[in-house]
Amino acid sequence: MSVLALALALPTACTSPRGAALTSEILREQDKPDAGYAVMPVTRANVSALQKWPGVAGNGTYHWIGNNRGPDSPVIRTGDQIDLVIWDNQENSLLASGNEKSVNMKGLQVSTSGTIFVPYLDEVQIRGMTPDQARRHIQESLAPIVPQAQVQLALSAGKQNSVDLVSGVETPGTYPLPDRNYSILSLIAQGGGINKSMRNPLVRLQRNGGSYAIPASALFEDPRKNVPLRGNDKVIVEEDDRYFTALGATGKEELVYFTKENVTALESLSMMGGLSEYRANLKGVLVLREYPAEAVRYNGSGPASERMVFTFDLTSADGLFAARKFPIQPEDTVIATESPLSATRTILGLIGTVFGVVNVAPGG
Repeated sequence: MSVLALALALPTACTSPRGAALTSEILREQDKPDAGYAVMPVTRANVSALQKWPGVAGNGTYHWIGNNRGPDSPVIRTGDQIDLVIWDNQENSLLASGNEKSVNMKGLQVSTSGTIFVPYLDEVQIRGMTPDQARRHIQESLAPIVPQAQVQLALSAGKQNSVDLVSGVETPGTYPLPDRNYSILSLIAQGGGINKSMRNPLVRLQRNGGSYAIPASALFEDPRKNVPLRGNDKVIVEEDDRYFTALGATGKEELVYFTKENVTALESLSMMGGLSEYRANLKGVLVLREYPAEAVRYNGSGPASERMVFTFDLTSADGLFAARKFPIQPEDTVIATESPLSATRTILGLIGTVFGVVNVAPGG
């Protein structure tokens, strides 16, 4: 009995070796006016309201562009290359000479004003037309001077009718748009597909100064997300760089990267390698989060402080269901605090080694 009494007394007299803080140590200043943080227990009753709080700036939720179908044919843009073949059977043709029945005009570049030069017509406006519309326009314009002329037109896409597949695929590069409904998945497939070694790949689209992103898995699953591309678009496939920090009595203490778009508090514990069976305090799982100053509210509709500590009790069904619904945000810190009993177990282990006491533990 004297050995057991000594074991129970020692944790209060000194700090035993351990790998994580106690809940009481982290939250001991919560009731002070100058604590600098606020504490919010998470339950099934309030988790839905917490999900509606103003978010962390740049909290990693993704915005994707709408799916607007375009013309089935490509549209001529500035910088495109036009090849013309004009056929004329007249003996005294203004265009063809000798026995030639056609004239070839290759590499006609669409100017910044949207025109190409055609003999006897001067500058012909074709920008914004489909290749077939441009062919008919040129042929009709030639009719008064070359009544029997027939026109063939071929389009080679320039920068404004091409897209850049920048990274994350087997064959990055610049690809011409075959039509105005050429989709982002078609481009990725043409580039050889997403590199298989990538962790949780994210597809990013840059267009007209805006940036849009979507997890590759969501793009694959929903046909409505497979948007058509537009000239000068840039597509980047990259690894999702969102993370949270894992600390305390868990399987690992490190930065943990998101494996999908949304991660809950309960899922984060699994991603951390689970809670230590003998060390973790199931009533002391904490999520630390910083909010922007403009998100602070004092009426319960938002965080009461820029620095919030959310607490979870995983010993009850209420706490477990709340943890299943509470979303982890990028750069959160998830802490599994140390169980107070682990200090006693450590001291008992030390005493057992010194005095030969074995298999002694509270409740055992």
